[in-house]
Amino acid sequence: MKIIIAGAYAIGNYLASLLTRTNEDITIIDDNEEALDNINSDLDVLTMYASPVSIKAQREIGVSNADLFIAVTLNQEQNMTACCIAKSLGAKHTVAKVEEYEYAKPKNKDVLTRMGIDSIIYPELLAAQDIINGLKMSWVRQRWDVHDGALVMLGIKLREGCLILDRPLKELIGPSEPYHIVAIKRGNETIIPGGDDVLQLYDLAYFMTTPQSIPYVRHIVGKEHYADVKNVMIMGGGKTSVRTAHTMPDYMNYKIIERDPARCERLNDLLPRTANYIINGDARDTSLLIEEGIRSTQAFVALTGSSEANILACLTAKRYGVRKTVAVVENIDYVDMAESLDIGTIINKKAIAASRIYETLLEGKANNVRFLMQAKADVAEFTAMPGSRITKKKIYELGLPKGVTFGGLVRNGEGILISGGTQVQEGDIVVVFCHNADMKRIEKLFY
Repeated sequence: MKIIIAGAYAIGNYLASLLTRTNEDITIIDDNEEALDNINSDLDVLTMYASPVSIKAQREIGVSNADLFIAVTLNQEQNMTACCIAKSLGAKHTVAKVEEYEYAKPKNKDVLTRMGIDSIIYPELLAAQDIINGLKMSWVRQRWDVHDGALVMLGIKLREGCLILDRPLKELIGPSEPYHIVAIKRGNETIIPGGDDVLQLYDLAYFMTTPQSIPYVRHIVGKEHYADVKNVMIMGGGKTSVRTAHTMPDYMNYKIIERDPARCERLNDLLPRTANYIINGDARDTSLLIEEGIRSTQAFVALTGSSEANILACLTAKRYGVRKTVAVVENIDYVDMAESLDIGTIINKKAIAASRIYETLLEGKANNVRFLMQAKADVAEFTAMPGSRITKKKIYELGLPKGVTFGGLVRNGEGILISGGTQVQEGDIVVVFCHNADMKRIEKLFY
């Protein structure tokens, strides 16, 4: 597949690093020579020093043969214009990153399609959705719904009180158990477990289960005493905070603490005037946090543009007894550090955006694709087509490559957990977990 990425900055760089794993034909175009040099030093991809909105440059780079044109420069208008030109020149599918929510509204999709923009990526909205998913379950680091919630994947930090530590999984998970362990993150290592593996204290374990079995999983991991989130304190009043506030369920109340008085005034215009509050102040000021009720807050969400400030603020909140902390950490180098410091849910907008674009790469054959940044693994839903190889053999007969496991399937709207003896049927939607393996190779089993 020929892929052209316009923009050699954070998302373009991160996306290219994901796509090089699948040996795609990737070219990056940008008019920032220094940014291209940084890409060339890190990745084995072709680059072109030129403006992404130059018709001549797009012709020279071969956009007419491009299967996918992705515009992720720092300028929204440039991204949209580049996609319009690419589509006119023959690119099969175009994706533009935008900075304004207006372009992400479903009602405007037809207008953008007629312009030549097939897909829109609005990282702030995607991040807000992940933040809210994390807040809805205070005892979970990450939640991922499969096929509208027929199955659920839960990333859970295992602590004292967990009932399933230090025993081989083959003794724990029999045919009647309503969960599977699809991956374990231990330190810097990701493990796709077998029957002899054990769960250890402080592992980040990824469970696949059904919605009705979530209370059971909560019990066995010893998290029943975690209070549900009702009061949320948000540090920073940027676009992600606005989207998070708009996405927040009605039973949650929030306070946004913002340093800039002018931005506070703007937030009062952007957000509904309910029982929620906009506070002008510095959330790093512990006396302010105490005054605003940090000790009675169940969740603290740090959304400033500084990864360091967000991490430190979450650590401060934990000192005052806040169990659920969420931090936007845009610097990839800080993600492992944030995890080691026990920051709860870590949000990286470029990783979230790249995951959504990665779904486009799989040509509609996979849905709901996610890259789990902490586990360095992909998760995706694949539908079994008539006559596909996966419908002809049981799971244990398929010879799945190392680093691949199937977490479950959805059949006629019902979530079903998978074992080695499961026979996938035509039309089943299968959840695939893939670590250091080629997702494109797995795709072939379903077609």
